[in-house]
Amino acid sequence: MSQVIIENPILNSPYQEPAKHFRFSDEGITKEIVEARRTSIYFIPIAQPKSKSKQLSFEPQWTQERIKENDFINRVRNLVQIWRKGGYVGITATSRRLLEYWNNPTRDKKLFFCQIEALETVIYITEVANKYGHTWIENDLRKNNEDANPNLFRIALKMATGSGKTVVMAMLIAWHVLNKRANLQDARFSDAFLIVAPGITIKDRLRVLLPNDPNNYYIERDILTREQLQELGQAKIIITNFHAFKLRELFKATKLNKDILTKGQPDNFIETADQMVRRVCREFGNKKNIVVINDEAHHCYQRKPEDETTKLTGEERTEAERRNEEARVWINGLKAIKNKIGIKSIYDLSATPFFLRGSGYPEGTLFTWVVSDFSLIDAIESGIVKIPRVPVSDDAMTTELPTYRNIWVLIKDHLPKKGRGTKDESQSGREPVLPKELQGALYSLYGNYEKYYKKWETNSLAMSNSQTPPVFIVVCNNTNVSKQVYDWISGWEKKLPNNSTVMVPGNLPIFSNIDEYGNPLPIANSILIDSEQLETGESITSEFKKAAALEIDKFKHEYTIRFQGRSTENITDEDILREVMNTVGKPGKLGEKVKCVVSVSMLTEGWDANTVTHIMGVRAFGTQLLCEQVVGRALRRTSYVTNAKGMFTPEYAEVYGVPFSFIPCSGSAKDPTPPQPTTRVRALEERVACEITFPRVTGYRYDFPSERLESKFTQDSKLILSTNDIPTFTENAPIIGESSIHDMASLKTHRAQEITFKLAKLLLDNYFHDEKYPKPWLFPQLLAITRNWIQECLVIKDNAFPQMLLLSELAHSAADKIYGSIVAADSGPKRLQPILRPYDYIGSTRFVDFDTTRPTYQTNPAKCHVSHVVADTQYWEQRVAQRLEEMDEVVCYVKNARLGFTIPYTINNQTHQYEPDYIVRLKTPSGEIINLILEVTGERKPEKIAKVATARNLWVPAVNNHGGFGRWEFLEITDTGEVKSLIRSRAEYIQKLVED
Repeated sequence: MSQVIIENPILNSPYQEPAKHFRFSDEGITKEIVEARRTSIYFIPIAQPKSKSKQLSFEPQWTQERIKENDFINRVRNLVQIWRKGGYVGITATSRRLLEYWNNPTRDKKLFFCQIEALETVIYITEVANKYGHTWIENDLRKNNEDANPNLFRIALKMATGSGKTVVMAMLIAWHVLNKRANLQDARFSDAFLIVAPGITIKDRLRVLLPNDPNNYYIERDILTREQLQELGQAKIIITNFHAFKLRELFKATKLNKDILTKGQPDNFIETADQMVRRVCREFGNKKNIVVINDEAHHCYQRKPEDETTKLTGEERTEAERRNEEARVWINGLKAIKNKIGIKSIYDLSATPFFLRGSGYPEGTLFTWVVSDFSLIDAIESGIVKIPRVPVSDDAMTTELPTYRNIWVLIKDHLPKKGRGTKDESQSGREPVLPKELQGALYSLYGNYEKYYKKWETNSLAMSNSQTPPVFIVVCNNTNVSKQVYDWISGWEKKLPNNSTVMVPGNLPIFSNIDEYGNPLPIANSILIDSEQLETGESITSEFKKAAALEIDKFKHEYTIRFQGRSTENITDEDILREVMNTVGKPGKLGEKVKCVVSVSMLTEGWDANTVTHIMGVRAFGTQLLCEQVVGRALRRTSYVTNAKGMFTPEYAEVYGVPFSFIPCSGSAKDPTPPQPTTRVRALEERVACEITFPRVTGYRYDFPSERLESKFTQDSKLILSTNDIPTFTENAPIIGESSIHDMASLKTHRAQEITFKLAKLLLDNYFHDEKYPKPWLFPQLLAITRNWIQECLVIKDNAFPQMLLLSELAHSAADKIYGSIVAADSGPKRLQPILRPYDYIGSTRFVDFDTTRPTYQTNPAKCHVSHVVADTQYWEQRVAQRLEEMDEVVCYVKNARLGFTIPYTINNQTHQYEPDYIVRLKTPSGEIINLILEVTGERKPEKIAKVATARNLWVPAVNNHGGFGRWEFLEITDTGEVKSLIRSRAEYIQKLVED
């Protein structure tokens, strides 16, 4: 196989749909860049060992036969893309608000495109597809589920490790709960969730999905506003691991007694499936039809009874049997829950939703219920994950691949084959001996780690930002091997002839837990993690507890918050060890000093610190799927700061012993890039006297004195529909086979009358109502005017068609045009009124709470409810804030950052949201309080002119005419040196108006 080396594989922005990819040829990846998004494909693993120099070589066969096109996923992806470009037609108002919030380009914490696309796909399938004739999606899913998961409806989202699956879970929960709270009768949504993890470690990590967790993702990742989080508090969320589905013993008894008492009868010593469901789901109370979210869902499947072509033997058979038993417990647990309380839907998230050997399916078969795909290679090309760098050559080359690329075939016969649960082969008290090839690999990879470590040590910026050291992990095949490797790396206890012992330092100094004088270090540099360690906690010494007393106290404090009512006296060494493992790479936590982790359970326990830079595989890797699972442990980035092009700079993970074959890369590692320092910006309770409220306006309308409506069509009334607005068909060209055309034919089936009715109803709902209710008696007039407008003013070009007006964004544009013609026709007096949000129409400073990396200015407690002013520049926002705080006339003020205060305006027939700079509560000379919108303007661009004109001529008059929000004024300032004088002049002007 020809070897391609790519210097920098990052082609795309993480925040936009991928637009480029590297082409695959018959031999694998090439340097050729294709100017399009990669279609969803996967590679059927074919690993054929070849004999060479009495050794085995792993050589992946990159041929076209290995490439499998995901037709179902690609069809769904294209429909979602068309729907996205069409303005998210056919969804609830709640779903629309969430999508707009998540897509807001001004967000501090932007969401990855792949995260938003995953939600878009689920929303499309749930809310849209069946409305527009795409029932085949649900039909195919139900058929595929019936074949593989009888009586369960599963939807799988395939997302590469490091692309933010937990964030997507938070988004799924938010979408369901807010829609359910908005309409309790909508059976599509739920407010009860069971989140199932494959192990305790992941279960612990998923606590960020609980709204009351101090580090919850809804606020931490800006999924919801503080106001929306209050609604989320109404949900019931249970997080468990699948082991809880295992039927437990109700009573203790000897085997003989059990045999006697249960002979020929059901085993009354074991709980029934219904009892298990009551135990696991007790907190749901009377809730039915819950939503299940499976994390690492490739562990959950129903084994197919048919025999496979390949028979498994030895350790492979044992491992397959273990996987199948775990999968059986998981899937049967879900079936029991479905039978007892009902399951509305199951969302599976996994980087690798494939069947493995022994499952009854051909190895590498993709789960047939996967609906979206953002693969590892997509993530690499978008810079979302670190780039795994594997050996591509060496000076031995005794095999087809470099020696350290797949070292297992050279060392497997020289390592223990059993775990410590059977016979202890770790030779306790004797020097750990490793095969020379493994020692050479460890020394070589460690030599590279030293360079990373020294760069970290000498990076003053990284140190000042408390960036933790790089981490080296070793993944072993069993506990005997892991113990020997751990002792060799970190140090061991030597037994002397007189039965006394001495401590011997490890062979890799930075990782040694023993100093040069034979004394154990109080804080471990290396830890050993496996299921037995987690049960015994034997790595936790009294010295460690003493040296880490401060971090342990922090952990106990967090424990009391996380588990209210539980005593910290019950915390075990197992809990502390798990906390050490969970917090590797996290400043100020128990695991912050750890530099090396030796593990057996790395694949199933879901450990994923973002500071991992080096991986050593000491086990067999039969497939690229398994390689991806292990390499995934090192793929989380440390820095998410984009460069001038809006892309991430490359970060690398050095990998030995894992024959990974996606993108062989070169390139040099840079100094560690520390995360940008953040400032928490929030409303402070002690400053509540400075709270500022404001109306949430979505548009403007006129009160007509007469209810006889007429229209006057002008050139401005015309609306042009063309494929420039939205493509009406898309050609999907696969890697192999013929292309297919996806169009909007289903939209054309709607009758012309439907278009007229929708536009007339939109006019009625948006513009013709009093304080609370629409005026239905005006509907016939609006219907007639709409019909005339379509005949006279709608211009259709090329492949466009009238039914495109059913798309939400185009429908609103048409309604605006028609309304404008009605306003133009009425020559009588008209009173401008605001169109308010139908729900929370009053905003407030009290809900501000977010982190920012932008410059900030700490505010005066007597003048501002919010702790800081967030700046886009280094000086002018700060200067304005200082001037406002110096003025006695200013009662209080707030910078409009994440406040939710927007002014809708239109430019070039497109509606946008304008965010003014400040709201100032100002006292006039007579003592009247006015609300002043303050805008600081630099260059006068057309867009700024439209914003200012709308605020001054529409928003302010409309809100003042409403009368329920106090008096509002607008002031534009072009020179920050004139802030005080201009504000005082405006106050005096308003005073004079009042007096006159």
